[in-house]
Amino acid sequence: MPRVRIGPALPDQEALDVEIARLRDLDIVALRSRWHAVFGRRPPPHLPRHLLFRILVYRLQADRLGDLDKASRRLLDGSGSPEKVGQNATTLVRRIADVRPGTSLSREWNGRMQRVMVLADGFAWNGKIYSSLSKVAFAITGTRWNGPRFFGLRDKPSRGSVA
Repeated sequence: MPRVRIGPALPDQEALDVEIARLRDLDIVALRSRWHAVFGRRPPPHLPRHLLFRILVYRLQADRLGDLDKASRRLLDGSGSPEKVGQNATTLVRRIADVRPGTSLSREWNGRMQRVMVLADGFAWNGKIYSSLSKVAFAITGTRWNGPRFFGLRDKPSRGSVA
């Protein structure tokens, strides 16, 4: 007779939902107490109630349903620290903000050259003024685009930035 391997029982989704509902009803003091019980240390004092709740629910679900697989963890680990991501975003915004009024942006689309003039209060294209490059890109293509990317302002990082 072939041997059958019996795996762990599936988690009870209803019990998990009830426990999450109980967490939702806790005030911040009770959530901090629960944090201490789960993680064995006090929560960071700056965390607001909604983040305490979300982190506790994540830990509860991960314990019951399983945590992230190795590939997902590797992907998140490779994304860098929140500080570094913030610095990269700031550098990117600065680079895009360097487009000054009077600058002409051009892009070929469907065999036609599209030219946009940067104004102090928006962007001019085909006699109309748009509040963002993304709206101009949508008017040109009929599809939602990231405007700075569409016009090539985000393709290449500057020499000083770290990608």
